Amino acid sequence: MMEVARGWSVDVCRGPDWLFVRLHGCDGHWHVADGLAESVWEMLQQHLAHRLVMELEDLRLLPSSLLGELVKLNKRVQSSGGIMRLSGLSQSNLDTLRLTRLDRCFPFYRTREDAVMGNRCDAEL
Repeated sequence: MMEVARGWSVDVCRGPDWLFVRLHGCDGHWHVADGLAESVWEMLQQHLAHRLVMELEDLRLLPSSLLGELVKLNKRVQSSGGIMRLSGLSQSNLDTLRLTRLDRCFPFYRTREDAVMGNRCDAEL
């Protein structure tokens, strides 16, 4: 596990043509996620990857600071010709994306495998 921002850590796994990043809140408290986008971007560069799946199964809530970092990261990935997908959203986190209209920006998938294959979960979870 690697810390990417104060209070936030990730597990990183490399697959063929993809980087998988599972996000964790380190101590159960939600911290401001400043710097998370830059840290994950650097990981993508180190792994020479252009496709990213952010795995969010372990998050009960999506704080606004995290949403802001995900938006920044997505813009950077897309502007470099890459792909960023989210997987493992709980129903309440999916509802948060829909309320903020960020579901239009982020393709979301049930699992890592669905994200890689492009099997969208447009219906309710």
